[in-house]
Amino acid sequence: MSLDSVLNRIDDQLPSALERLKELMRIPSISTDPAYDDDCDRAAAWLVKDLQSIGIEAETRKTPGRAMVVGHFNGSEAANTPHVLFYGHYDVQPVDPLNLWDTAPFEPEVQDAPNGQVIRGRGAADDKGQLMTFIEACRAYKDVTGTLPCNMTFFFEGEEESGSPSLIPFLEANKDELSADLALVCDTGMVAPGVPSIASQLRGMLKDEFTLHGPRIDLHSGHYGGPALNPLKEISRLIASFHDENGRVAVQGFYDGVEDVPAELLRQWENCGFDEHEYLSSVGMTMAHGETGYSTLVQQWARPTLEINGLWGGYQGVGTKTVIPAQAHCKLTCRLVGQMDPDALRDKIRKHVEDRLPKDARVTWNNSLEGSPASVMNTERPEFEKARQALSDEWGREAVFSGMGGSIPVTRFFTDILNLDSMLIGFGLEDDAIHSPNEKYNVESFHKGTRSWARVLDRITQA
Repeated sequence: MSLDSVLNRIDDQLPSALERLKELMRIPSISTDPAYDDDCDRAAAWLVKDLQSIGIEAETRKTPGRAMVVGHFNGSEAANTPHVLFYGHYDVQPVDPLNLWDTAPFEPEVQDAPNGQVIRGRGAADDKGQLMTFIEACRAYKDVTGTLPCNMTFFFEGEEESGSPSLIPFLEANKDELSADLALVCDTGMVAPGVPSIASQLRGMLKDEFTLHGPRIDLHSGHYGGPALNPLKEISRLIASFHDENGRVAVQGFYDGVEDVPAELLRQWENCGFDEHEYLSSVGMTMAHGETGYSTLVQQWARPTLEINGLWGGYQGVGTKTVIPAQAHCKLTCRLVGQMDPDALRDKIRKHVEDRLPKDARVTWNNSLEGSPASVMNTERPEFEKARQALSDEWGREAVFSGMGGSIPVTRFFTDILNLDSMLIGFGLEDDAIHSPNEKYNVESFHKGTRSWARVLDRITQA
C-alpha cells in the first residue's frame, strides 16, 4: 500500500468529509441540559452508523447518563502492530449567550477568514471536528486498501462537557473489552498555527475552599470598628502569604515532586513558534506576572500554581452597609506537575492557613472537593517518536512534545483503570473559541489533521 494513495484520497474527499462533519455538527448534543437528551442519543447513533459504513463493528452502550459509542476493528493482518484505542467525545457545550453568535450555532458554515477558511459552529473544534479527522483518515485507508493498518477500538463518550460521571464506572465494567496497547486522544491542540504537537505532560488539579470565621454575628462598624477582628482583612492577609515577592508559592513543601524540564524538551519549546506577546496582549496584559525566572511557556506547562478563584464576604448589595462581617470565604485551585501528590499538598496548604490564624479566628474547609495528579506521558515508547516524525513530515516543520496547562482527566483514567498509555494529538488553535460564541475549526486543521492521522497510523504500524 502506498501512503501517497491514502493521502490523495483524503485530498479528493475533503468536500465530502466537510459535509459529514457539518451533518454531525447540526445535532445539538448538549450534555449538560436534559432538554437535549434525545439529541445526544441522535449524535451517538449518527457516529455508530458512520463507523459501520467503514466496516467498524459499532454500537451504543447505555449508561445512567449519556450513551457511550464503542466500535471494534479486528481485521488487520499486519503482524506486531499495536492495537490502538481512539478516544473522543460527541457532546458539546451550551451556546449561551446566543446573541453573541454571528451565525446560528447548529447551522455550521464554511467561511473565509484572514488566515484561510474555517468551519464555524458549536462543536467545530471541541470535539466533533477533531474526532472526525481520525474517522476520515480511517475512511481513506479503508477506501484505498480495503482494511485498516492495525486493530482498533473506537471509544466516544457523551458526557465530557458535564464532568464524565459515567466514564469511570464504564471503564471499570469494560476493562477487558477496552484493553489495547496505546490510547490516541484527539481532544487537544497545536502549540501555534502550523506547529504540530504531541502533548507530553498535563497539569493536575487540586481544589479547595475555606471559610474564615470571626465574630459570632455581623457587627456594626461604628460600635466595633477597631477592636473587632475583621475576617475580610484577615483572609486578605492569609491570601497574600501564599506567594513571595518573586511569585513563588510560599507554602512549605509546595514544590515537593516538581521536576526540571529536560534540556531537549526545553529546546523544542523555545523553537515551537509560541508568540508570548500575542498570548499576553490578546487578554490585555503587557507582561507575564508569574514565577520569576521561568519563561511563559514553562510557567504554563511545567510549573505548579496556586490561584485564588473566588473571594467574598460582607455586604455586596447596592450602596453600603456599615458592618464588619462574621465570615469571609475563599476558593482556590492548584495546577500540579510532575509527581506532586494532591492529597499531601492539600494538607500543606491547610496547615499554612491554620498556622497563621489570629486569635479569635477559626477556619472551616470544604471537604467535598477532590484533586488529581499530573499526567506525564511515556514518550520513551517508540510510537511517540514515530508519530512526531510523521507530523513533521506532514506540516513541513519539526513537531514538538508540548506541555498542556490544563487537564484532560480521561488520560489519568486510562492509566489507572486500563493500564494504558495515552498519546494526545490534536489540531485545534488558541483562537478556536471553544466553549464560547462563534466557535470555529480551521479547514486546514481538519484537512491536514486528517492527513496527519493517516501518516501517524502508517508510521506507528511499521516495524
